[in-house]
Amino acid sequence: MHRLLLTLYRKLYQVYGPRHWWPGETPFEVMVGAILTQNTSWRNVEKAIERLKEKGVLNPFGIHHLKKSKLSSLIKSSGYFRIKANRLKSFVDFLFEEYDGNIKTMGKERTETLREKLLGVNGIGPETADSILLYGLRKPIFVVDAYTKRILLRHGFISEKASYLEIQKLFMDHLPLDEKLFNEYHALLVNLGKTVCKKIPRCETCPLKEVRRKALVVRGM
Repeated sequence: MHRLLLTLYRKLYQVYGPRHWWPGETPFEVMVGAILTQNTSWRNVEKAIERLKEKGVLNPFGIHHLKKSKLSSLIKSSGYFRIKANRLKSFVDFLFEEYDGNIKTMGKERTETLREKLLGVNGIGPETADSILLYGLRKPIFVVDAYTKRILLRHGFISEKASYLEIQKLFMDHLPLDEKLFNEYHALLVNLGKTVCKKIPRCETCPLKEVRRKALVVRGM
């Protein structure tokens, strides 16, 4: 499986090259983006982030002291803006309660401990928590999203019933615990999911056509 996963990665990298993901000027901006991107497109998130920047509040203290109603209006483009304002407030409250609002202090926490704490914050599920850890704090943890599951399912790597943790373990048990590798790998899968492995797939243009047959053989299918 180690060799097969690396083959998949190399094929995607050869076709798409480095993705430079996640875009953000600061770790906190990346974390805000991870929360805002739930159930919306990145383009809508970018608009919200620009509004926060324009008002000078895209930092822990800025959002901490901002009224929830004002925060909601600034992130309106991201959709579900009242819910997301609550989630951002909950996350920033957590940041201040646990780490005095300091991202660097937060980053010194053990990955497993911090992940468990993040999952206890209102509105933060496994994908968002892991995005914060990987992209915001550069911790070696693999992010699983709908694109990842769809691609692996169609290419015979997992069953339809595979859970988030099972899919995550597939990568983390068989690849080096390397933050840069996990970052690039996930970004490449997202790009494939957006451009080729859509709900109605474009299999004839998929760079992983040959990998599917090998994966099915490995899984005994």
